[in-house]
Amino acid sequence: MIRPSLVYRSIVAFCFVAVVAGASSARVQAAETALPDFADLTERLLPSVVSIATVMRTSSGQRPQFPLPPDAFPPNSPFRDFFRDFFERGPQQSPSPRPPRSFGGGSGFLIEADGYIVTNHHVIEDADEIAVTLHDGKTYTAEVKGTDPKTDLALLKIEPDEPLPIVEWGDSDAARMGNWVFAIGNPFGLSSTLTVGVISALARDIRSGPFDSYIQTDAAINRGNSGGPLFNLDGKVIGVNTSIYSPPGGAGGSVGIGFAVPSSIAKNVVAQIRELGRTRRGWLGVQIQGVGDDIAESLRLEKPAGALVAVVFPDSPADQAGVQPGDVLLKFDGTDIPTVRDLPRMVAGAEVGSEIEIDLWRDGKMETVRVTLGELETAEAALASADDIEPASGETLGLTLATLTPDERSRLTIGEDVHGVVVTGVSPESDAAAKGMQVGDVIVEVGRKPVRTPAAAVEEVDRLQQEGQTSILLLVNREGSNLFVALRTAES
Repeated sequence: MIRPSLVYRSIVAFCFVAVVAGASSARVQAAETALPDFADLTERLLPSVVSIATVMRTSSGQRPQFPLPPDAFPPNSPFRDFFRDFFERGPQQSPSPRPPRSFGGGSGFLIEADGYIVTNHHVIEDADEIAVTLHDGKTYTAEVKGTDPKTDLALLKIEPDEPLPIVEWGDSDAARMGNWVFAIGNPFGLSSTLTVGVISALARDIRSGPFDSYIQTDAAINRGNSGGPLFNLDGKVIGVNTSIYSPPGGAGGSVGIGFAVPSSIAKNVVAQIRELGRTRRGWLGVQIQGVGDDIAESLRLEKPAGALVAVVFPDSPADQAGVQPGDVLLKFDGTDIPTVRDLPRMVAGAEVGSEIEIDLWRDGKMETVRVTLGELETAEAALASADDIEPASGETLGLTLATLTPDERSRLTIGEDVHGVVVTGVSPESDAAAKGMQVGDVIVEVGRKPVRTPAAAVEEVDRLQQEGQTSILLLVNREGSNLFVALRTAES
């Protein structure tokens, strides 16, 4: 027979063991979830992060603009002596006839031991002089090897006396919300500053360029951090710190919302600049728009996805492959196109001259076309030269048309992605007036064919009339929005 006292002692012993085991488990869990220590990583990586100071000449008579007075910088800051001379004397007291100047600064990081440095395009934009100061205080004059305004990246080169410590690129595609990250840079000229946070969001589109896919972080990013590295816990660069959100009326300081260009984009851009001195991106040759619920339903798509083709540029890769306005592009080289803003990054990242399969939705069924990609930079140069032709005019359908020149584009605040001919006059008795056509409208297409000159628009109207059409469909861009307008011909 088991005595009650023995049972009681056994229960107490069991409970004690359970409590001790639970406490031990809690200590193990606490150790596993403790905040990381960044000291060793910081000590190793600091020598690879640099300070960048720039000088830009300003127009005659204009006082230079200074981000901060020299006394705001610590004694060891490379910016302190750089700015002091101009604060003490000012442009009017300078003994030399040099024009007034303005100053800027930022951060960068070494990617090659012989002195190649990554930073932001906006840090060195329009700079006449660029000074790079290393962690040990040595300062060098830097040369710009190339920039890419579309991703706000730049590559600099200095000529060091000896090999320099470098950082490695990490895999931003493997990053997740909640991962620890840290930034090293020179906020407000305070060199070698560490800030720590987490990844707050991925693939952010802040409408700063065509390839936006930023890493958002709450690690403090301030003025002067621009161009500096965003590290993961392996000490590898997964982003280039580029911009911050600051509420209206704020002083431009960090509010915990900073953005970095992911390494998946930056690494490729920098490699192209290193090799070619510029970027070389793929080009498809279409204007696209999003697919909402209403468009998906009207096209009998299962769900809103992909990119709806609004315009196909003549003789472009898409045109040569048979892509048509109204097609919905759903897959690029076997990869789904979730939204319209994903396609430009996919195309830009593909190799120029490569043959790509595109799966598209047309007339209620799937089709596949093969496209040989062109080069975006070459296409943009051709479009720019087309915009620089001498202004011309023409008349058709009760409309007076003119070339959309850069000056006219600026006056009408028309986006760079809109191409066509501008309406400069509307006959009061015409069908165009009755249909609401306005001066300043830009005719993008005539009869579903893109037009770039008044002569081309008139020629296309004449051709359609000769084919017996009594109503001509125009695609019109008005204040940034597209609409279709059908105008009757004079004979109808």
